[in-house]
Amino acid sequence: MSDIAEIKVDGKTVELPVITGTEDEKAIDISKLRDLIGFVTLDTGFKNTGSTKSKITFLDGEKGILKYRGYSIEELAAKSSFLEVIYLIIYGDLPTQTQLEGLQAEISKHTLIHEDMKKFFDGYPSRSHPMGQLGSLIFSLSTFYPECLKPNQTAEEQDLTIIKLLAKFPTIVSFVYKKSLGHPLIYPKNKYDYVTNFLWMTFGQRTEDYDVNPIVVNAMNKLLILHADHEQNCSASTVRIVGSSDCNLYASIAAGIAALWGPLHGGANQAVIDMLELIKADGGDTEKWIAKAKDKNDPFRMMGFGHRVYKNFDPRAKIIKKACDDILENLGIDDPILEIAKKLEEAALTDQYFIDRKLYPNVDFYSGIIYRALGFPSEMFTVLFALGRLPGWIAQWKEMHENKEPIGRPRQIYVGETDREFVELKDRK
Repeated sequence: MSDIAEIKVDGKTVELPVITGTEDEKAIDISKLRDLIGFVTLDTGFKNTGSTKSKITFLDGEKGILKYRGYSIEELAAKSSFLEVIYLIIYGDLPTQTQLEGLQAEISKHTLIHEDMKKFFDGYPSRSHPMGQLGSLIFSLSTFYPECLKPNQTAEEQDLTIIKLLAKFPTIVSFVYKKSLGHPLIYPKNKYDYVTNFLWMTFGQRTEDYDVNPIVVNAMNKLLILHADHEQNCSASTVRIVGSSDCNLYASIAAGIAALWGPLHGGANQAVIDMLELIKADGGDTEKWIAKAKDKNDPFRMMGFGHRVYKNFDPRAKIIKKACDDILENLGIDDPILEIAKKLEEAALTDQYFIDRKLYPNVDFYSGIIYRALGFPSEMFTVLFALGRLPGWIAQWKEMHENKEPIGRPRQIYVGETDREFVELKDRK
């Protein structure tokens, strides 16, 4: 293939370089198009536009491939811990034993949050959404640690900010959950590893010892690994474009949390449980709702099936299905909602209508089921998604700064009114 693309417009021909990525992805570099011929491109939703070059994540939706820094998601989920994947995504390589222990030790120094932050919870309405709380609390970290506002931080200063965020994020998430129950807050215990410490703060009680269930720890590690990054999605792109203004890390991540909150992005796993609750309230007749999903004139849509990017299968779903089955079997869950989910899953995997349309169960379907089985209310699901996505957001912010990328500033095609004559207020009709 030629390494030059030609565009002909208004009698002019302009040559644009063709860029090939390390996984043989092709792109036409249009960064100088407007300077050359005065045109911009229109790509609503940026579906065909590469906004950056990145070394973090490779995704091939047609082939169902997902890799972090060159490692397959299947191998990482089977063989590594979430903390190993955090190190990999942020720092570029899998850690040695010494590096992993060093990261855990550094995080352990900063797991506590400032006691004044607990006062925020007194001001939130009793039914405020956990994502609203999480976003505001993470944003407020920049006020408790104003050194993050320093322009041109050294690599050491930037890394300390990253460590503090990694350390405090699970503590904040667990506090959000405990406050929703009206339970006393549980402080971190630094004898635990990253994921076990989070589970202790979330499910532990001051009145009794916490017994760590290795099946739950393993499933939680897998869930967080599977959500750790996903290329230039809505929230990752948000983190990068906010960070491109030289905004501090905490505020940039808070912007990513806001983007993730939407039901078309991180809220999808909550939508799965809401759908299952709806079917249960209607009597639990899955065949009726499957028929509604097939009816093109019916507005009902099956949540948690198919994927906008993956065209044949979601590689993460295959991994998390096994963890889901292990959790349900190990915990002996007896929940009519989960029985409905199993029937829908069976239909999606065997019914030719769903097979032809590639409406397979995706990661949101199984993650929602696992979170419910562990006892989380559906309002917490997106918060847990954010916990998993944190290292990806940090890596995207860090890479954007290391690349010295310019401030994000998309163009537009104006379609509004042209020149209009101003009319005095008294003469307007």
